[in-house]
Amino acid sequence: MTFAITQNCCTDAACVAVCPVNCIHPAPGERDFGTTETLYIDPGACIDCGACADACPVDAVHPVAELTPAQQPYAGINAAYFEGTGQPASGAGADHGPNFHAWGAPSFDRVLPADFAPLRVAIVGTGPAGMYAAEDLLLHTRSEVTLVDRLPAPGGLIRYGVAPDHPATKRIGETFARFHTHPRVRLHLGLDVGTHITADELAAHHDAVIYAVGAASDRRLGVPGEDLPGSIAATTFVAWYNAHPEVAPDAVDLSSDRVVVVGNGNVALDVARILVSDPDSLAGTAIAGHALEELRRSKVREVVLLGRRGPEHAACTGTELLALKNLPGVDLVVDDHDARIGTTIDAAGAAGAGHKAGLFRDVPREAVDWSAPPRAAGGRRRIVFRFHSEPLALHGDGHLRAVRVTSGAGEAGEQEIPTGLALRAIGYRGVPQAGLPFDEESGTVPHEGGRVTGRPGTYVVGWIKRGPSGGIGTNRRCAAETVGTLLADAVAGRLPAPTGGARAFRRLARRRR
Repeated sequence: MTFAITQNCCTDAACVAVCPVNCIHPAPGERDFGTTETLYIDPGACIDCGACADACPVDAVHPVAELTPAQQPYAGINAAYFEGTGQPASGAGADHGPNFHAWGAPSFDRVLPADFAPLRVAIVGTGPAGMYAAEDLLLHTRSEVTLVDRLPAPGGLIRYGVAPDHPATKRIGETFARFHTHPRVRLHLGLDVGTHITADELAAHHDAVIYAVGAASDRRLGVPGEDLPGSIAATTFVAWYNAHPEVAPDAVDLSSDRVVVVGNGNVALDVARILVSDPDSLAGTAIAGHALEELRRSKVREVVLLGRRGPEHAACTGTELLALKNLPGVDLVVDDHDARIGTTIDAAGAAGAGHKAGLFRDVPREAVDWSAPPRAAGGRRRIVFRFHSEPLALHGDGHLRAVRVTSGAGEAGEQEIPTGLALRAIGYRGVPQAGLPFDEESGTVPHEGGRVTGRPGTYVVGWIKRGPSGGIGTNRRCAAETVGTLLADAVAGRLPAPTGGARAFRRLARRRR
């Protein structure tokens, strides 16, 4: 009985580190690590020890024999990764036996804790990026860490960005939370750098400061009518159902029978899934009470996901799409308005596993009549994927009434989709941080290896460093780079000496907060 990695994989490689036969790929140091949608277990090499399942922080690893019918396809997805990828099908660890990963060339430039005195490091932000940085500092050095978060509860996007029906993904927050009470950690919540204290004041009380503030805003569509009532960011909707303190309970109105979501990435799928799910199935989750009440009153019967490119370029991960296909009481439809769509799906289906468009081969296709009310046969709801289509304008008289979109169907180059609610889910965007340089084009803080340009002793990690890309586990490698740069600066004596101590900062924080 072998194991398989399923939908919730966070790619942080905790499973890789404990595998005795090197059967989980891509591993750190391998070409595809950090870029694949998930990690994969080679069924030809797995020895059924279960170490990976024990180490997984998000409960994504399960014995193949115990997979539910909805999970069974993940066994094939794991096996398919090792077909034609250069990984030996009979066991990825065959070259170096039942041991951990092959040793690389020796290195003698490693920074050791003994090379510098204990540091006081402030980390602004308690999401995955910040907590991976804290973990590195606490486990590998004698540093004291000050965690600062402007919100009243820690967790960042783990707490306020993960859908409530993904409790396994939220569980990684428990792994991070164990560091909140570490004896060398001080946690300051409800403290905003730039409002309560300045960046200079924070730096004056610490040897170094790491900003892990993520991407707090969203990308705009840039089309007429985008600011009409009824047009909101998907990030606002996500924050609303996760009880974010800065989003009002009445921020979302679900009185429209159709919702248009611009985008088809994982956030778009999260939004669509929550909108059409049975509220009773969400009642036992961490969803906000006000959101659950509104969902019970909801008139939404159809969610339309707009994608400007074809199904082969859908921005969601294959694992999330596969899970969506098994949502009870919900039908999936592909709007067959463009001849390219069916051709692409059929070709991908014939090519076999590994092609995202092929996941749509068993999804019904129809030319949707947008002038008709949303179909809700038998009380079911549905999600419509509309590819090769993007918004041109949002129309309404005081409130959103329709979204005008492009169409590839013959001479009908444009169509209107009636709706009272549109959500833009085309990506997050970083915002300027008080006292730090900022690149408006990329929405990031300029840096070199995590070291902020022109500001000694200041560093960045996560989305504010590299842009809004990569999942939870991507932040582990990102944090390792930043912490490595910080420690190298400490050894070289490049960190400015703080003028205030830990007690003085605690007094300052209490007084200002």
